Amino acid sequence: MQVIRLTAAGLRRFESVAIEPAAGLNLITGDNGAGKTSLLEALHLMAYGRSFRGRVRDGLVRTGSDAVEVFVEWREGPDTRHRRAGLRHTGQTWTGRLDGENVAQLGELCAALAVVSFEPGSHALVTGGGEPRRRFVDWGLFHVEPDFLPLWRRYARALKQRNALLKSGAGGQQLDAWDHELAEAGEPLTRHRRQYLEQLQVRLSAVAADLVPALGASTIEFQPGWRSGELSLADALLLARDRDRSLGYTSVGPHRADWRIDYAGHPNREALSRGQAKLSALSALLAQAEDYAQRRGEWPIVALDDLSSELDRKHQQRVLQRLLGSGAQIFVTGTEASAALETLGVTPTLFHVEQGKIQRC
Repeated sequence: MQVIRLTAAGLRRFESVAIEPAAGLNLITGDNGAGKTSLLEALHLMAYGRSFRGRVRDGLVRTGSDAVEVFVEWREGPDTRHRRAGLRHTGQTWTGRLDGENVAQLGELCAALAVVSFEPGSHALVTGGGEPRRRFVDWGLFHVEPDFLPLWRRYARALKQRNALLKSGAGGQQLDAWDHELAEAGEPLTRHRRQYLEQLQVRLSAVAADLVPALGASTIEFQPGWRSGELSLADALLLARDRDRSLGYTSVGPHRADWRIDYAGHPNREALSRGQAKLSALSALLAQAEDYAQRRGEWPIVALDDLSSELDRKHQQRVLQRLLGSGAQIFVTGTEASAALETLGVTPTLFHVEQGKIQRC
């Protein structure tokens, strides 16, 4: 997968911006606050429906603009099929097009363009709450399991209906019906997640052994969101019904699922340092990118924001060595060319951002 053109309007510091990146490594430099990260945010927005800094309405739309507009053209597949997508987002509402057709659901755009992003907040994948870890697993499944997205939507609709009933105080046969629907969607959804993490385990072990060898062998522990080893989801929902009525929401199920990385050399689940958490998160992201590449026959786009500030030179070299031989298209931002690139003898395609403009050097 290779982006051949990216344009954006109303994006933070940019009134309008356009780049035509090259295959391989693209380095985007500029002073702090110049807007380098915003370009990666635009890619992330098209691939996830949100910025990696949070919600679109939290500053992504340029002051004085009604919306942020992003357009991406890319090639994908062994036949290098040409694709294009556009998204206009006000922070409250959105419209989108994919290959010349309007899209009804944001997930259609997100399932088309695959981007794996590592940025200063990525350590939350390891140290934060369960939501980013569920998104991580579901993103992988959206792209490699065609039947996962409709299953996920089915579960989300049923959960919304059950929660509405719980808040209203209704019960009886209505709750029975939505419990059945949740169980019918939730059990296979959980099997997909479990199988995905089991397959990812092998790749994660190899990447983590390279990036954080001092922590020892890594393992992934999956927590499905209820005591699935003891109860079916239907039984768990029934047993939790009285508690859920008092809470006003569904307290068990796949929407409460989580997973964690454990290391043999880090006993008793001690808290990881910030640096270890960053490298653990990056290991998981690279493992996911490798899994995507193996299953789809091509790499996702890889975006690495402020890499030289996030990782020391040794780890920069290890990450870039893994990626440069893969054929992936890579975007790296920094205030200047990385010393790690010079050490590796790599000449990237260089872009420079200054005063709301970007120029290819």
